[in-house]
Amino acid sequence: MSETVATRPAKKDEGADVGGIAADRLRSIIERVERLEEERKALASDIKDIYAEAKSAGFDVKVVRQIISIRKKEPAEVEEQETLLDLYRRALGM
Repeated sequence: MSETVATRPAKKDEGADVGGIAADRLRSIIERVERLEEERKALASDIKDIYAEAKSAGFDVKVVRQIISIRKKEPAEVEEQETLLDLYRRALGM
């Protein structure tokens, strides 16, 4: 009896298209997103620490968050929101 050596099918080049998808390109995109997700986690942790620092310094963190939100907006948008807020308060007798 002769022994038969099983041969594996040749492994496709990992960078080759698989089903019309460029595997290397896909892997690169996924790895970049994963890396950025990790950076985002680290930044979120840093931001949390800064809010804790603000709180321990006696600042109202809720108000600090509102100020940060306002600073992101255009002045005209802020003015419009403040006008509407004032109008709504007056309508409610506040």
